[in-house]
Amino acid sequence: MSKPTEAVEQPRKLLFICSQNRWRSLTAERLLDGHPHYEARSAGTEPGARVRVTAGHLGWADVVLVMERRHADRLREKFAGELAGKSLIILRIPDQFQFQAPELVALLHRKLAALLPQF
Repeated sequence: MSKPTEAVEQPRKLLFICSQNRWRSLTAERLLDGHPHYEARSAGTEPGARVRVTAGHLGWADVVLVMERRHADRLREKFAGELAGKSLIILRIPDQFQFQAPELVALLHRKLAALLPQF
């Protein structure tokens, strides 16, 4: 007789978006490295972004978290179909922080703890 198998919960896939994918979204992605309940990637909306957001990124993600309303507007304009049925959350984090700045890390911790039950 075989034992019943427990359902293994897959990590939720979070996509963080900012303009250049150098400071805010990349810091958010790094905060979740190795987290057992969340898998994170990041991208940017601008042509010069370190990693520019594609339809593939949005298809991969369960939840899309943008730093500013303008990022949400740009995604809706360019990727309306890919966003259908996805949670799109605006974090309201201004572009005033460097990569891994302590103030940015603390702000992301506060915002994500309020949104992600297992953070």
